[in-house]
Amino acid sequence: MMNFKINAFLGLFLSMFSIVSGQEKSKQIIDKSSNGFVKPNIIFLMTDDQRWDNMGCYGKPEFKTPNIDKLAAKGVVFDKAFYAVAICMPSRVTMMTGRYNSNHRVGFVAPDDYTLSQADFAKSYPSILKNAGYRTGFIGKVGFTVTKEATRPSTPKEHYYKEQLGSVFDYFAGTETHDRNGMITWPEEDQELREIFNENRELSGRTLRTGKAMLHFLDTQPKEQPFCLSVSFYAVKHDQNRDVFMPHLAQFKDTKMSVPQNWVEGENPNLPDVVKENARGVYLHKQRSSKPEQHQRLVRRFATQGYSVDEQVGFLVEKLKKKGLLENTIIIYTSDNGRFQGSHGLFDKCLLYDEAVKAPLIIYDGRVPESKRQHREEALISSVDMAPTIVSMAGLKVPESMQGRDISHVLSKTQDMSQWRDAVFMEDLFLVDMFKKRYAVNVNEINQKLIKANKSYRSRGVRTGRWKYIVYYEHTPKIEELYDTEKDPLEQHNLVNNSDNDVVLKKLRKQTEDLYQKAIQ
Repeated sequence: MMNFKINAFLGLFLSMFSIVSGQEKSKQIIDKSSNGFVKPNIIFLMTDDQRWDNMGCYGKPEFKTPNIDKLAAKGVVFDKAFYAVAICMPSRVTMMTGRYNSNHRVGFVAPDDYTLSQADFAKSYPSILKNAGYRTGFIGKVGFTVTKEATRPSTPKEHYYKEQLGSVFDYFAGTETHDRNGMITWPEEDQELREIFNENRELSGRTLRTGKAMLHFLDTQPKEQPFCLSVSFYAVKHDQNRDVFMPHLAQFKDTKMSVPQNWVEGENPNLPDVVKENARGVYLHKQRSSKPEQHQRLVRRFATQGYSVDEQVGFLVEKLKKKGLLENTIIIYTSDNGRFQGSHGLFDKCLLYDEAVKAPLIIYDGRVPESKRQHREEALISSVDMAPTIVSMAGLKVPESMQGRDISHVLSKTQDMSQWRDAVFMEDLFLVDMFKKRYAVNVNEINQKLIKANKSYRSRGVRTGRWKYIVYYEHTPKIEELYDTEKDPLEQHNLVNNSDNDVVLKKLRKQTEDLYQKAIQ
């Protein structure tokens, strides 16, 4: 009888050991690549329309972003990061896929107004990490549509997120543009996630809801699995009461916000005529930011929304610390594009001046000792680099479809900078008159008429360490701008007609065309 009990106990023990060993083996398969590399957790934080300098770590302490500033102080702050395209839909696709706008062709207006195909989304960073064993999550504004095949127009009336994205994201709480028409969430059985977006929840501002869903993702995260969480805040876009968390507005009630030296009261006579006569940002400036009191009100409300985001960043870091996850987590903080806020006599975005195309970019890597991850970086970085960098940081092979560069060696200061790029490519394919006609059956004909009438302000250009070059390539004759950003960081003096710069101008013309040809391949 005693032998039977001993044998039964040994059998049970060996069975339990086998189960535990199997779980541990499974954990190692998920957490490590074949060379023993422990996969880091990756959190990609993106705001909407947050101008690069609207935070303390970029020189504007009146914006009150203490938690973002702490993250910056303990990580790498990039001072020359730029968007490959500076408007939300194509910018988001560029960062997801690592491809230029002229390559993926997802945008608001014809002829580049396609949805993103499922085959192309399968080569995005969330899809790649999901296939490698990561738990993936997405919260907030998606901003583009995935369909079985790439179709036009890119702004359909209906979106089927579960069908489009259910195989990629394990955890999802998002919408196409804003969260006022009901959030789509899964897992369906997660009642707490659904309750976060209950419209009757007290003091339930959109940024607070996004933050709670972000923390809930971490609370539901299995310990044995790495994760990749993409959080796309709806802030800081819009300044209406419904989009501003009013209790936070009190922080800025009496704050006099600094006014950029290139802010223009009224109209700006120095803009190219094609821009003055056709671009959306010109008439929106007249309506919203062309007077001092308008500018102050507007920027205070953007600052309020940035403060709300900053609060959630603080909660995120504390949650990661509490769960013992921070030391194996990478946090990337950026936006989808900037906003002029009256600079250059413009309100909007898209155009290739720095207020729209310069990006805030902060990367914190908890795996790296503090002494090796606390610095500011001058290397030229493009938003097209985000996807390949995330894939590489996860220890995975970057697909050939990605056109950006892995910046991880720049982060660690092991990059041979003589082999790094000397220019970033940027483009603007948006025309407001085309956007108004986006559902017309003859959009290609409308587009050609605008071009022939010299109303197209589509542009492309390059930014080097010193120079900015812009060409409005569909205008006849072409219109060019050239700025020495070392002497003229606010881009006030167009040097294109200064013969002293002919060599530089010729070089940048060719560089722009060469980079464009590479982008469309």
